[in-house]
Amino acid sequence: MTAAIGVGCRLTSCPDAEQRVDLPLVLMYPAVAPATLRRLGPYDMTAAWDAAPAGTSLPLVVVSHGNNASPWTLRDLAAHLAREGFAVVLPEHVGNSRHDASLAGTLANLRNRPRHVSLALDAAMADPLLGAHLRQGPVGAVGLSIGGYTVLAAAGGRAWCGPHESPDGRPQRVEVVPDARLGALVLLAPATFWFAADEALRGVTQPILLRTGSHDTITPAEHGQRVCAGVADPNQVEHEVVPGAGHFSFLGVFPPSLNRPDFPPAQDPPGFDRATYQPRLWEDVARFLRRRL
Repeated sequence: MTAAIGVGCRLTSCPDAEQRVDLPLVLMYPAVAPATLRRLGPYDMTAAWDAAPAGTSLPLVVVSHGNNASPWTLRDLAAHLAREGFAVVLPEHVGNSRHDASLAGTLANLRNRPRHVSLALDAAMADPLLGAHLRQGPVGAVGLSIGGYTVLAAAGGRAWCGPHESPDGRPQRVEVVPDARLGALVLLAPATFWFAADEALRGVTQPILLRTGSHDTITPAEHGQRVCAGVADPNQVEHEVVPGAGHFSFLGVFPPSLNRPDFPPAQDPPGFDRATYQPRLWEDVARFLRRRL
């Protein structure tokens, strides 16, 4: 009898010479080994910790979290991808995370985030446990909210910061080195404020799975429309407006300690059931990446 594929998980980091920090990383991948529960801040994660990866030529996916958030907010999606045969790396964006929000709303943050994507991919490919099990070739990228900006910028989008983000109070180009390894993008309620200029997204040529919420008041309909109209080939965008969903409805279900009225990321518009919707989202993402990578 074949053993069931579970989720391996490894906590590591990589140096960011520009910020002079170590960038925390979560690696998830298929594994066949006993799983144990571990508490990580407010989150519980059951995984085979530091277990050997199962399989070879695993396609790699990088996941970018939202503003002042944590990789663990997208842990359920990452775990589903791991069970489906993907390797996933989730960087914590230092300066714009739950632990360190010191650069939120700055030009530096807009520059740093796409670089973190490339550093995370480099680290996953060089990881002594996982690296040899990865497939060579295009990788996937998933981004939620400002993580959507991050993925689009890393994929070739040309962003401009606003005057409130610029050190001199004037809009200016966000200098980003695109990562040619990105072969397919998943955008969940993406924030696209920085791509309003003409031709800003023409350099994005990858196929895109786009999900937006009909009741999103933070990145409303125009953000998804900007992606659909702005990329090189709009026919490459698979867009669904999810009825009743809000901005945070694409995040995983939060633990009871955070599921309270004064914590907006845990809340959905009345009538929307995040727990029921999530498995459909996970499978949409897995199916898209399987087809496009």
